[in-house]
Amino acid sequence: MKTTSFYLRFTIHSMSVDYEERGGVAFVRLNRPERRNALTFAMLDQLAQVFASVRGRRDLRAVVVAGAGPHFCAGSDIAELQTLDAEGARSRSVRGQSLCDAIESCGVPVIAAIGGAAAGGGCELALACHLRIADEDAFFSLPETVLGLIPAYGGTRRLPRATGHAAALSAMLANDRITARDALRLGLVNLVVPAGEAPAKAKELARRIADEAAPLAVRACLEAVTRGAQLPLADGLALETELFAGLFATEDAREGTRAFLEKRRPVFKGN
Repeated sequence: MKTTSFYLRFTIHSMSVDYEERGGVAFVRLNRPERRNALTFAMLDQLAQVFASVRGRRDLRAVVVAGAGPHFCAGSDIAELQTLDAEGARSRSVRGQSLCDAIESCGVPVIAAIGGAAAGGGCELALACHLRIADEDAFFSLPETVLGLIPAYGGTRRLPRATGHAAALSAMLANDRITARDALRLGLVNLVVPAGEAPAKAKELARRIADEAAPLAVRACLEAVTRGAQLPLADGLALETELFAGLFATEDAREGTRAFLEKRRPVFKGN
């Protein structure tokens, strides 16, 4: 596969999101380490731009999301939250939920590399990613009730879906942190690695998906799982059947089965 590379940097008032592509894999980095990468209004918009551009990209095979410094993301910028009235809060919630929905439905596997805190909005951002790799010192939390608030970027739906209601409510009501090891036990993360290694492991996983998996089949799996989770069982199974059948009209499916029979590595083209 041909390797392409370009680099973009979005910066507004020293609050930034970095974006880079190499060989079909995109790297998104929250770059506000002095505030533990706390999310501002501007950063939500920047991330929305990034994932709007990702959607529908046939040449992009995976995305890695990480934070600069020792923390993934400590949540929303509290100073900004303090300025909100009810209407502003509604708008902020809609923007955050729209971003997380865009990540989940972008059609490209998104892998979160999590070190340190994934708290509040940062936890919700991680939950919207399809796969999660955590440093052993990482933790997840939804501490909004100690601020008189609740999670508002989809956390009340996605955390129970990932861990079950009991663990999710404990995190929300009692401000219990979910450690990396507990997250692995609960199925919230795919892998726990030594401190500082999550970004490298996430890149390794992204590279494996990019180099080995058929891109159309990957997209179909993502759609079957993310859309299917919102459907009754019978409708979800019908969606699976349609996606499965649709792949048989693609060259990639013919190439994959032919390569298996010929005992060689397939060359997928995404068509």
